[in-house]
Amino acid sequence: MKIIISLIPAILIFMVSLSNPFHSMAKDKNIEGMVFIKGGCYQMGDTFGDGENDEKPVHEICVDDFYIGETEVTQRQWTEIIGSNPSNFKGCDDCPVESVSWNDVQEFINKLNQKTGMKYRLPTEAEWEYAARSGGRKEKFAGFSEANDVYQYANFCDSNCEFDWKEDNQNDGYKNISPVKQYKPNGVRLYDMTGNVWEWCSDWYNDRYYNESLKDNPKGASRGQYKVYRGGAWNNIPWHMRTSSRNGYEQSDKNTNLGFRLTLSAMQ
Repeated sequence: MKIIISLIPAILIFMVSLSNPFHSMAKDKNIEGMVFIKGGCYQMGDTFGDGENDEKPVHEICVDDFYIGETEVTQRQWTEIIGSNPSNFKGCDDCPVESVSWNDVQEFINKLNQKTGMKYRLPTEAEWEYAARSGGRKEKFAGFSEANDVYQYANFCDSNCEFDWKEDNQNDGYKNISPVKQYKPNGVRLYDMTGNVWEWCSDWYNDRYYNESLKDNPKGASRGQYKVYRGGAWNNIPWHMRTSSRNGYEQSDKNTNLGFRLTLSAMQ
């Protein structure tokens, strides 16, 4: 059952003027459009024992307090900062922006920071998984663990999907991307951490990184060919949308199922 909400207001956290930045500090725990995540330690990786080798070994990770976007960055928000919409699925201002490369996202963040005086960034892979797991809980998906519940929380490849691997026994209501906030949030009130579009992270992807990861605030491998993306998308089945599932893509690559959400360190 989907959550029905009113249209997202046009004036959001990113839509600010140069003379009136939305916030100058990130110490206020009530930053519009962002959710404060209390830091802590958790077991990162394949805690259910059914994942890929790059999700192993399970290891303890600790992250500091941070903020993360309540939703994925929308087409409206992107256009406000960049001036054009690169998305393949246009005509939906409140849908997540997609078809943006990691490099494109860095351009967006740089311009956003110039306008707001803030220090927005992409989440690290460790921050992303901690937030997706509702603050480090043992959750296979963002906010739940049973695949049969996915249609309540996520836009995925269901009976509306045009791909052969679709799940015919469920219906999430959308053929491809959906507007943000159409499904249940996870336990820390984040929407679409599972499904809708994959989300870029800041880290370099390394399939063996978990063997050497730092415990405190890891930032990924020091170099690599690919950047991490997480979370699954509208054209995936649930197994690919698990909170521990890891993937990498070249910085210049883009896809109709790939977007992002923003993060702020709690102390700036």
